[in-house]
Amino acid sequence: MSSVARFRNVVLDCPDPHALAAFYAAVAGGSPQAEDDEWVVLRVPDGPRLGFQRVEGYTPPEWPRADRNGQQFHLDFDAGPTWADVDAAHERVLALGARPLDLEDRETKDFQVYADPAGHPFCLCRIEQPEGLA
Repeated sequence: MSSVARFRNVVLDCPDPHALAAFYAAVAGGSPQAEDDEWVVLRVPDGPRLGFQRVEGYTPPEWPRADRNGQQFHLDFDAGPTWADVDAAHERVLALGARPLDLEDRETKDFQVYADPAGHPFCLCRIEQPEGLA
């Protein structure tokens, strides 16, 4: 079956699209392209386009609450194959303005959950590389 349309963007509502685009550019790479004060696009290398749009009166999601403006969605980032890689990424995202939401259960989960500066949840994931891949 053929597709209806081609995927273009993931768009995040936020109070300051320039600041949030700069945060994700520091996390995932790329250079934000401002179209105006209301809309910024980030082309992530080897990844999707992320759009950031200003919303007046923006209310951030409440993680992990599903009963009131819950998670809505989240972004996953491959931080590397070891917990040392995740720990290094953890320090960097905190320095960029992220805040931890769930850092528990390393024995059973391969991810840690954070909120970006606008409150959207995202995960730093420990992704083991299959043998033979670098």
